[in-house]
Amino acid sequence: MRALGVALACLLLATGCTSLSGSGNKGYVTLDGSLTLVDRPDRSEPVTLVGEDLDGAPLDLADFRGRPTVVAVWGSWCGPCNAEADELAEAARELEGTANFVGIDVRDPSTSQAKAFVRKYDVPYPSFYSPDGKALLEFTGTLAPNSVPSTVVLDAEGRVAASVLGSIPSVRTLVGVARDLAEAEPADG
Repeated sequence: MRALGVALACLLLATGCTSLSGSGNKGYVTLDGSLTLVDRPDRSEPVTLVGEDLDGAPLDLADFRGRPTVVAVWGSWCGPCNAEADELAEAARELEGTANFVGIDVRDPSTSQAKAFVRKYDVPYPSFYSPDGKALLEFTGTLAPNSVPSTVVLDAEGRVAASVLGSIPSVRTLVGVARDLAEAEPADG
């Protein structure tokens, strides 16, 4: 019986919203929402991610290059993801024409829950559907498989320029980071 309890606790930690700070009595571990900026010379190769959106249509992260791209990692089952969804949608609307937005929906067993989340929060950007969370492997070194929620800001070349592990600190912070990147690296064209 004790082994079952330990296994259940490990499963909850592996599948819930997880993090670097303490768990208190919430039943999961939360990330602290710290912003990490990556200086231009320290940025690695562009992130490559190809998959399908919530409707099964092809989605390729390379198609977003040319301007900064905000990548929001979420799941409909994640309380902090629900709490920040309106803020991410607000930031996406405010940055329209300045930065791209795309989501990565992880660990939803079907697209029906994810689509309900998108409708509920009027999410204005597409999301990769990654029920197994493998899409996060493309962000190795920035995100862990349990980095939910998290937000990554890619530069115009598709390289990681900033990340927030946990909920975004504020709409203003995210908008400021994306605008600073857009001004430093104007879109081609």
